Amino acid sequence: MKNLSRLFFVVVLALSFSTANAQDKNNPWAVSFGINAVDTYPVGESAPQGDYFQEFFNFKDHWNILPVISTVSVSRYLSDGFTFTATGSLNTIDKFGDADVPGLTYFAADGRVSYSFKNAINSNIIDPFIGVGGGYTWVDEVGAGTLNGSLGFNFWISEKVAVQANSTYKHAFEDYLPKHFQHSVGVNIQFGGTDTDGDGIYDNDDACPEVPGLEAFDGCPDSDGDGIQDSKDDCPTDAGLAEYNGCPDSDGDTVIDRDDKCPTVAGLKELMGCPDADGDGVADGDDNCPNEAGPAANSGCPWPDTDGDGVLDKDDQCPNEAGTVANNGCPEVQPTEEVMDQLNEYARTILFDTGKASFRKETDQVLAAMVAIFKEYPMANFTIEGHTDSVGSKSSNQLLSERRANAVRDYLIANGISADRLTAEGYGESNPIDSNSTRNGRKNNRRVEVKLKG
Repeated sequence: MKNLSRLFFVVVLALSFSTANAQDKNNPWAVSFGINAVDTYPVGESAPQGDYFQEFFNFKDHWNILPVISTVSVSRYLSDGFTFTATGSLNTIDKFGDADVPGLTYFAADGRVSYSFKNAINSNIIDPFIGVGGGYTWVDEVGAGTLNGSLGFNFWISEKVAVQANSTYKHAFEDYLPKHFQHSVGVNIQFGGTDTDGDGIYDNDDACPEVPGLEAFDGCPDSDGDGIQDSKDDCPTDAGLAEYNGCPDSDGDTVIDRDDKCPTVAGLKELMGCPDADGDGVADGDDNCPNEAGPAANSGCPWPDTDGDGVLDKDDQCPNEAGTVANNGCPEVQPTEEVMDQLNEYARTILFDTGKASFRKETDQVLAAMVAIFKEYPMANFTIEGHTDSVGSKSSNQLLSERRANAVRDYLIANGISADRLTAEGYGESNPIDSNSTRNGRKNNRRVEVKLKG
């Protein structure tokens, strides 16, 4: 019963040592169970002990082994590879060096700070360590403090479980307690790591500890699986491209879907991703004439010119009646003097067959030009005058001039000029403008003139 009380004391002492440090790393806690062996021989003393490390592995003759669980340790990770370990152990001493002794009880409570070389050798399996510390050891009723140095390793068979082997040299501060080695082997189990979101990444290494994520993003999520973590993804629920900060561009027009009014059809950036087939700056969806360029003010359609006078309806004050640009699309009421001069210049070049009222072929263009002028002034009335030279009788000249004036009138009427606006008169040879005694003078007298009525 007394021995069990001592073991209980040692375990309580170990647990109290281990709670002295705050948690700051994944799986900061570890507990180990195993067996231990005490060897008083290779410690540099005279017989029945031996020199340092002499017959160090002579476990048959020198080691005191208790073949049950006889050592318990609790460890707490500190930082940067350092760990604090508190250990309680018991044994029975029946070998003191080369001598046999009656079974003596052995109890020890030890603490050490150890340093792991696992990161230094870049291994996740082999984990060698060294440690220094101290403790208190009792052999039967005698106890003394010790200074300890340890060397050992963990062989990790999983993330949390390792086989641990350890050898510790204990130097007693009192002569009545011999120096000795204590070896142990057992199972080391680490625990205490927290993974709040259950993503397999401990909170200490998890940049998003409350949201399941990926190891590649330090535990942060990538909800849309586009390889860009949500915190850097402008569109975290829609898979996209890195060049657009994780946002998609379904139609490939460089306008991300979120800002694209036409996300399934490639378009223009300036039109928020919508197409403009006719290139008039009006998106097809808003363009009433998507295949014909027109201004936005007319919903993408060209402005009409209903009366065909060259003045668009939007600017035409008389959109259903042909007019002139100078008169804002409305017809001029009366032609100007310059227009009348132009009209008569055309009229004087009208050519008739000799002695007849029929037109020569080359006169067609002249007559067509006159028609265009008459149409510009639909409110004006005109008189078509016919004149001849003095060759022949007056009566025949009078008749010829009348026939020629009417021929011009008939042509104009046939080409769209209202008959009500036109009268025809013949003056024969009575109003010459040049001498009839010369050939050139007679040519000038044979003419058609246009006069403005009213």
